[in-house]
Amino acid sequence: MAIRQITIVGTGLIGGSFGLALKRRRFPGRIVGCDRDPVLERARTCGAIDDGYSDLGGSVVGSQVVMLATPVLSIIDLIQRLSPALPVRTLLTDVGSTKAAVAEQALKVFGRNAGRRFLAGHPMAGKEQGGVEYADPDLFQGAVWFFTPLPDQNLHQGLFAEFAGWVDQIGARIAVLPPDEHDRLCAWISHLPQMVSTALAATLVDEFGENAPLLPSGGSALQEMTRISASPYSMWRDIAITNRKNLENALFKVEQRLAHIRENLASRQLMDEFERAHKSKRFGSGRKIVDC
Repeated sequence: MAIRQITIVGTGLIGGSFGLALKRRRFPGRIVGCDRDPVLERARTCGAIDDGYSDLGGSVVGSQVVMLATPVLSIIDLIQRLSPALPVRTLLTDVGSTKAAVAEQALKVFGRNAGRRFLAGHPMAGKEQGGVEYADPDLFQGAVWFFTPLPDQNLHQGLFAEFAGWVDQIGARIAVLPPDEHDRLCAWISHLPQMVSTALAATLVDEFGENAPLLPSGGSALQEMTRISASPYSMWRDIAITNRKNLENALFKVEQRLAHIRENLASRQLMDEFERAHKSKRFGSGRKIVDC
């Protein structure tokens, strides 16, 4: 079954960027958005969608693929709400930042048919700004797009393969991981950096006040480390709730490392920490961290 229409539920930064990316790659079908009316108007104006509906049920009529591009707790709710309205041959997918809770909900709602009806996904792409106003057709270029298959799910057949083909065409690099492994990995490579940035920025506000001109005088290091502190709480609240155990573990280990550094500022062990940190440059050597 060829994909003739895709519905994007949530036409913000990720959903809008996906629509723009498909259009740039000459997707021959129709792209429908589902969101609040003012958001849909902006999405139409920037060319991310062809048409839009504020009604969830109406937005999915005629679509072969429905993408949920909202915060994670909303995705979990939408899976439940959409299941009665979706034809059995429609592929439901998502772009949520955590996957175990999403996969668990899909299995609960669709039962033994979940592997034929739902594909859990997560593009490792974004900006600190939210909203379709910041949508970018190149947002996924070179970014990893995780798929976390359900048991016995074959990503090389039917709509799964065709949808994955479009993900590849918009420039993303597909990687496959089990949901639990995805969440543990992302706690370290995505969620922990956000919390560290948030903690640093909040501490600077406490120390110097919210109007202190710190960024111009702090140089690029401070700008880079605090850039994502402007990310929306609404998204990160859901990530923290649904990946709490992994994130708590990562934060605890960094807290221990910071305490060790604080206690050894005048000892040789500080040099040992720098030398250990320098080994992290090897992470960029091009080695695969997941099977694709």
